[in-house]
Amino acid sequence: MLRVTIAPEEDRRLNAQIAFAVEIDKLKRIIRRNHLIDGSRRENTAEHSWYVGTLAMVLGEHAPPGTDLQRVVAMLLVHDLVEIDAGDTFIYDPVEVAAQADVERAAAERIFGLLPAEQGAELRALWDEFEARETPEARFAKALDRFAPILANHHTEGGTWPLFKVRASQVREKVRIIEEGSPTLGRYALELVELSVARGHLAE
Repeated sequence: MLRVTIAPEEDRRLNAQIAFAVEIDKLKRIIRRNHLIDGSRRENTAEHSWYVGTLAMVLGEHAPPGTDLQRVVAMLLVHDLVEIDAGDTFIYDPVEVAAQADVERAAAERIFGLLPAEQGAELRALWDEFEARETPEARFAKALDRFAPILANHHTEGGTWPLFKVRASQVREKVRIIEEGSPTLGRYALELVELSVARGHLAE
């Protein structure tokens, strides 16, 4: 029988990577408030991360010139891993938002800390960059993260907006974040908001 021999140091490294792989599978069980566009059920955070990562490739031409789209995709794949510990934060709930930063930082320390040091540091740096929104890549990534729920709500007769009594002024504030990362997507998102108001799916 063929046996594969792994050196002790490689074994420790692989075990750490596998531990991380097992841990991030938990993201599939974090249920977000948004529904799928067909309205059949609520999405989970792993689905959201895949979706916005794919949007980065499809809508990349609407990012600022010179944006590193590969870095944007990587950022979006890891940006919500902290929800394994912190859960999904509803962006229209000021109490949840106020408590979000400290809880998510602690989650980032634990989850990325499962990896070998240099890999953990690399993924943590992507997460920190996304949160800081100081680079074109981070601003575009955040724009897509905010754009996706607006698109979903528009196609589900308001989705979470009427359910949680969200008003148009609150959504317009989130559109400003989209505009910072992509003026084109920002204009499109604002059109969706105004159309949803006109259809009675979003209260003015």
